[in-house]
Amino acid sequence: MVNLSLMLAPLIVFDLDGTLVDSRLDLAESANELLSAYGAPPLAVDAIVAMVGDGAAKLVARALRAAEIQPPLGEALDRFLVIYERRLLNHTTIYPGIEAALASLAPGVRMAVLTNKPAHHTSRLLDALNLSQWFAAGVVGGDTPVGRKPDPAGLLALIHAGGAGADATLMVGDSKVDIETAVRAGTAFCLARYGFGGAEITDVPAETRAFVAYDSGELIDRVRAFLAAIAG
Repeated sequence: MVNLSLMLAPLIVFDLDGTLVDSRLDLAESANELLSAYGAPPLAVDAIVAMVGDGAAKLVARALRAAEIQPPLGEALDRFLVIYERRLLNHTTIYPGIEAALASLAPGVRMAVLTNKPAHHTSRLLDALNLSQWFAAGVVGGDTPVGRKPDPAGLLALIHAGGAGADATLMVGDSKVDIETAVRAGTAFCLARYGFGGAEITDVPAETRAFVAYDSGELIDRVRAFLAAIAG
């Protein structure tokens, strides 16, 4: 029997922070500005980066807990989002080689972004860094109705919109949240080991049909290996 899903263009879905862009310093400085506003001392950049991945609300809650302060979470989140809006592009850059990788992969595949970053910040960042052009298959942020990773609903929505199926989809990310999302959606997974979460991952479940990329050049190779595998 012919697998009709493989007759459609494959789908490559990228995480944003730690996969496409290095946003560590802007996130850390925004969190520390929030703490300073409440009279708390700053946290180490690496400590804050370890809190990233589950959305802004979780980041704020973890930073407040680490600083041992207890302002109303909703108020603190609102203040953080305003601060981060201002700092969004102070230091954030595209990882080396990612632009060339996207251009190289674009022919014959559809590409999308699935992130826990709020949709407004996501769109603004992608536009400012001239990355939006590559993601015609969709951009899903963490404050959309489908929910946040590791809930697979966002990934499944992107898959269903294009019709290629989970077996022709590769999720690329740098965190355990991304891995769990891929597992729950039934897609393959490529670990962006170069990302700020990737170094902490010691293994990737075999059921994800796992690939590992240590830099953008390897990312191209791993995506092409996935495409070759599904082409049979």
